[in-house]
Amino acid sequence: MFVIAAFALVGAMALMLIRAIMGPTLYDRVLSVNSFGTKTVLLLGVMGYLGGRPDFLDIALLYALINFVGTIAILKFFQYGRLAPAMTGMAIEQSKEGSQKDA
Repeated sequence: MFVIAAFALVGAMALMLIRAIMGPTLYDRVLSVNSFGTKTVLLLGVMGYLGGRPDFLDIALLYALINFVGTIAILKFFQYGRLAPAMTGMAIEQSKEGSQKDA
């Protein structure tokens, strides 16, 4: 049963790769890469069960966290053009005043 699930996950991952390559918009590509990462986490869990190695679940959880943070970072970068928060005029003046007080 788990072997069938592993093959089904590999097939779904192949479809996600096709959507990542052919996706008409950036958000389609990001969504497919995120789905690919989710399927990878599931595949790691299934392979860990089939191999009798429960430590694969730790690796799968770590990969899920990296996938989530990476997706958020990519979407933020494409929306704002940078990952760091933009400094407004008020924030720049406050940072200059703070640096002058320290000196």
